[in-house]
Amino acid sequence: MFERLKNILVEELSLNQDDVTMESELANDLGVNSLELADLVLVCEDEFGVEFNEDDIHKFITVGDVVEYLEENAK
Repeated sequence: MFERLKNILVEELSLNQDDVTMESELANDLGVNSLELADLVLVCEDEFGVEFNEDDIHKFITVGDVVEYLEENAK
C-alpha cells in the first residue's frame, strides 16, 4: 500500500521519491497544500476504491496516516 501511495505522490505532485517515507509530513516535509491534498484524495479514491470521509482528510498529517486509512478502508 505504501509503495502504491508513494508512486502516486511522486507522479502527481512531482515529489522526489527519496523524500517520501511513512513518517513524512504531508504539509511540512512534502509541501502538500490543501488543493494538492484534495487532488491526492481523488486519485486515491480511483486507485484504491476508497471513499474518503471529509472529516478524516483533515486528520492526515503523515504519509503513514494516509496509508493506514487506505489499509483500513480499501475494498
